[in-house]
Amino acid sequence: MAVTPETTVTPQTQPPADSGKRIRNFLIAMVAIILTVALFFGLRTETSSVSLDAQAQTSTPLEVALSNGKPTLMEFYANWCTSCQAMAKDLGELKQEYAESVNFVMLNVDNNKWLPEMLRYRVDGIPHFVYFGKNGEAIAQTLGEMPRLIMQANIEALVAALPLPYTQAGQVSAFEAPVTPAKATPDDPRSHGSQVKN
Repeated sequence: MAVTPETTVTPQTQPPADSGKRIRNFLIAMVAIILTVALFFGLRTETSSVSLDAQAQTSTPLEVALSNGKPTLMEFYANWCTSCQAMAKDLGELKQEYAESVNFVMLNVDNNKWLPEMLRYRVDGIPHFVYFGKNGEAIAQTLGEMPRLIMQANIEALVAALPLPYTQAGQVSAFEAPVTPAKATPDDPRSHGSQVKN
């Protein structure tokens, strides 16, 4: 009987087909981590560069502002308000520029102390600005984030005792605190289906 040598087949070593995918996925994960870290630190430095609380601490007290014979810009704000934060740098610079001729007052809506003022000026969104003449009387209000140039034009008009170009000129709520809510009726859409007893 003839013995035939066994032939052994050795597999050729080839790189696994998925190693390219692993490298690509690793690179994508690294880029995502780097972008996340950069975004975190970028937002952190942007929002912390101008502190709303620090500006509020250096603002004119409300009682002084309404009685010292200078026009006043009163801002209702909150630290969590992204529009307030976005305007903080520009308003800080405007405060420095006009500090001699305009009172800048900042009232935090999260502080219950300012509830009577919030009700009086019907603050239902922030930032909410109230402009006062030299006599301490409210002459106009604006609501929302505004570019620096518009704020500056309003401040310059306030200093010159001219009509403010970018507001609801002369329109101030006649709403006085304390507020008593109107009785809800069953037809009132805000009643949300609750039964009202009269």
